[in-house]
Amino acid sequence: MIDFRGVAYTLPNGRPLLHDLNLQVQPGETLILLGRSGSGKTTTLKLVNRLLTPSAGEIRVNGALAAESDVIRLRRGIGYVIQDVGLFPHLTVERNIGLLPRIEGWPAERIRSRVEELLQLVGLDPQIASRYPHQLSGGQRQRVGVARALAANPPILLMDEPFGALDALTRDQLQREFLSLQQRLQKTVVFVTHDLREALRLGSRIALMEAGRLVTVLSPQDFLQSKDPLATAYLQAFGGGLDSVVNRGTS
Repeated sequence: MIDFRGVAYTLPNGRPLLHDLNLQVQPGETLILLGRSGSGKTTTLKLVNRLLTPSAGEIRVNGALAAESDVIRLRRGIGYVIQDVGLFPHLTVERNIGLLPRIEGWPAERIRSRVEELLQLVGLDPQIASRYPHQLSGGQRQRVGVARALAANPPILLMDEPFGALDALTRDQLQREFLSLQQRLQKTVVFVTHDLREALRLGSRIALMEAGRLVTVLSPQDFLQSKDPLATAYLQAFGGGLDSVVNRGTS
């Protein structure tokens, strides 16, 4: 579904952020980009929907060259969820979620029905549709952000540390809900995190990155057994009990 071929990204000042990335994301999988700050995770994510343009190499999205695709159509086929949600504060929940369908010209009744469906899907009472973002908790805002990303039913979701700013209990709950949601929807998801437990819990595969380079790509089970020095360092840093959080729905 997404194919990076020899992709590099260099800042205008000449500083390289990504080096010779070759990586394929399969349909329906959740590929985790795992790494420390500055490893190239978010840069990789932003290259998919052309928020950034590669300095070298090419990216194909659903078989088409991203660089040659209409950027508006490309982005409308990709849901995007970020840590601080990015909801429009002056719009109600209903209008935030229905923004893209409204731009796409959906009839008002279809939009209302879709908003209600999505609120239920992400575990929210449809009655909050008339509220504004400031009237919601952090967990509720994050759920609305996911609902907005799903509004036009895109085949691809890009998620940049979407649960990173939440308290531990809310984060655990949203991770559980994400797994349930993904089992039902089977979207192609690229998910950025620096948290190994989250990666093992949510990922079909984990792409480990360091200093702008792809180190290895492993299933959660194989990651636990990896002899790669960086993977081993992660395992040691996060301690024991990791086997219990592994996503058992993957091969």
